[in-house]
Amino acid sequence: MPHDAETTERVVAQNRRARHDYFILETVEAGLVLTGTEVKSLRQGKASLTEAYAGVQDGEAFIYQMHIPPYEQGNRWNPDPVRRRKLLLHRSEIASLAKAVAQKGQTIVPLKLYFSRGHAKLLLGVAKGKKTLDKRHAIAERDAKREIDRARRGAERGR
Repeated sequence: MPHDAETTERVVAQNRRARHDYFILETVEAGLVLTGTEVKSLRQGKASLTEAYAGVQDGEAFIYQMHIPPYEQGNRWNPDPVRRRKLLLHRSEIASLAKAVAQKGQTIVPLKLYFSRGHAKLLLGVAKGKKTLDKRHAIAERDAKREIDRARRGAERGR
């Protein structure tokens, strides 16, 4: 029986703020190097991507400031909740991320942390920061779309 990626994906955490603060230019899926208690904590749905960011150092990709709280039933060797964690990517993907970060104004932000076929995955986005004007424009567009939809639904009810 073939596996459908949509049915086997379980989202643990999302970074909704990233899409508001950045233009997402491209996305990359990365695996994570985690300890056993971190995986158990993630399976309970506990994680935060709000302060997290990714970077490339010495040819390896890492995620910084991603908060995974200690597992309650864990032992005294629970790792630091915000420690630097290695990302599992192909060498070519790491090279393209490093090239993107080298360009002025681009950064790597985590968008979503999820389990896919039992493995913890992190969706990374190569992003360019939005200016305040762009954010206001996006909010105005969203509000206008909401008003149009509301008017359309009202017209359909009136028929």
